[in-house]
This record gives sequence, structure tokens and C-alpha cells, in this order.
Amino acid sequence: MDFNGTWKVYYEENVEDFLRVIGAPAIAVKMRKDNKPVIVIEQKGEDFTCTIKTPVITKVHSFTIGKETEMTAVDGRKFKCTVREEDGKMITETEKFTSVREIIGNEMIETMTAGSVTFISKSKRV
Repeated sequence: MDFNGTWKVYYEENVEDFLRVIGAPAIAVKMRKDNKPVIVIEQKGEDFTCTIKTPVITKVHSFTIGKETEMTAVDGRKFKCTVREEDGKMITETEKFTSVREIIGNEMIETMTAGSVTFISKSKRV
């Protein structure tokens, strides 16, 4: 599982619907739909730091595979989750959504599901 590096999002599908379903405020939905992030992932064994940068905001999440951690949502709300590794994928499950992040070829693909809404994000290493 090698997620290390800087990734530029180039494709997103259903980001607005996904953010609405998880309860993000309208202003956060508007700001996010117009800004594709750059994601910097630093991996040291099972310890990760994931920095998500847009022109509007930067979020930093640090976690260890298999250990519960607290993260901050787009709107500043805090939530607890545990990230696990399964078949080379990073899987995060929260009360509101499930995220599966994987490397396929030279792309990082993240599929997030909340209820019946699926958000897909594709990034290339830069």
C-alpha cells in the first residue's frame, strides 16, 4: 500500500450531492464544488498524515491504521473513525459515510458512499 506523495484531483462525480447528504452547510458545498483539492499523503509504516489543500481551506488528518482517531469535517464538525487496510485499500467508516481509497495504475481513486449517494474522486500523482 503506497499512498505516499502529492495527488491532484482531476475528476469528481456527485460531490455536491454527497456533501448535502452528510449534512455539510450550503456554503461549504458551494466552496468545495468549485475547488478540486491537492492531497498530500505522508506514510510511515501504518502512520499517515493526509493534508487536503484547496484555495479556501487546508485540512490535516493524522491517523494510524487500525486505531480510532478524531477527524474534522468540511464544516468543522469533529467525528471519530477508524481507518483500516484491506487488500491494499484504505477504508474509513463513520456514522455518516464509508470511504474506500485505492491505487489503480497511476491513479488514486476514492469512492465515498452515504446512503444512496456515491461520490467518486480520481487523482494523479504530481
